[in-house]
Amino acid sequence: MRLRTVGACVIAAVVVASPVLARNDDRAVSLMAVVQLDRPFVQGGIARGRVPRGWSGLMLDDRAVGVAGDGSFLVAIDRDAGPMATLALTDAAGVLHRQQIAVAPRDWPIQRLDRVARFPQPSAEFAARRPVELARIAAARDRMSESAGWRQAFVWPANGRISGRFGSQRIYRGEPGAYHSGVDVARAAGTPVVAPADGVVTLAADSPFTLEGWLLIVDHGMGLNSAFLHLSRIDVREGDQVRQGQPIGAIGASGRASGPHLHWGVTWHGARIDPVVLLGPPAREDAGNAQEISRFDAQRTGTSGTARAAED
Repeated sequence: MRLRTVGACVIAAVVVASPVLARNDDRAVSLMAVVQLDRPFVQGGIARGRVPRGWSGLMLDDRAVGVAGDGSFLVAIDRDAGPMATLALTDAAGVLHRQQIAVAPRDWPIQRLDRVARFPQPSAEFAARRPVELARIAAARDRMSESAGWRQAFVWPANGRISGRFGSQRIYRGEPGAYHSGVDVARAAGTPVVAPADGVVTLAADSPFTLEGWLLIVDHGMGLNSAFLHLSRIDVREGDQVRQGQPIGAIGASGRASGPHLHWGVTWHGARIDPVVLLGPPAREDAGNAQEISRFDAQRTGTSGTARAAED
């Protein structure tokens, strides 16, 4: 069973529990109940929970999950995650418990372009620069700060027309292109961009990257970070602590961009997730973006106009 809403897409899913594996104990324990997950697992989504006192070693599949001093934690599910995920936790008696949890799929928009090749031949300059850029991005995402921004309900870094949604993908002559890894907000160049949550700046480009242009990455703690692409300027430096709502840069069209817009992408330990799932209830200043998300999804599903192609 799946229930779907515009924007968040899936809000309910069947949870499938496998037989619990417990060493030295045959009692069945529902880890879903133990850690009080606040929502089902969904492709491109997140879930928050709390580990009971005395329990330890929380794992999602093969990844150790950071847990705060009060037991709170956040996990995320990659856009391309399979149908099941495994949660594991050791109780106060030292007994390891595991449970398989269903991951609800999402209906990602796919556009097939049978007459267009996937990529032009990259230039020698691009081939030389790109490995260095990717290494810098990976290093920035690997930096773990003590920020508690991950606990917050995020706000939009900018308001405007939603010109691209997370997860959309093009197929070029049968060859899949990279899916759209964030959400795009189209506004005039120079429009301020603010921090969606508290964090620490882990990358502030000192020159435009080939694809991302002026690139900024902010770590929100617990492996969760935001990337802001195509900026026209960056107002913070690496190592700066930023607060939610603080101006950090401005919208631009740097890098590979067809026009001025902000590309906002979010990852959790490398898993790419939909930034929209982190947002709290829309405040007055965010109401326009909430309506834009609804309009964009209505167009994609054919209820209003024609579907938009993915950007970036």
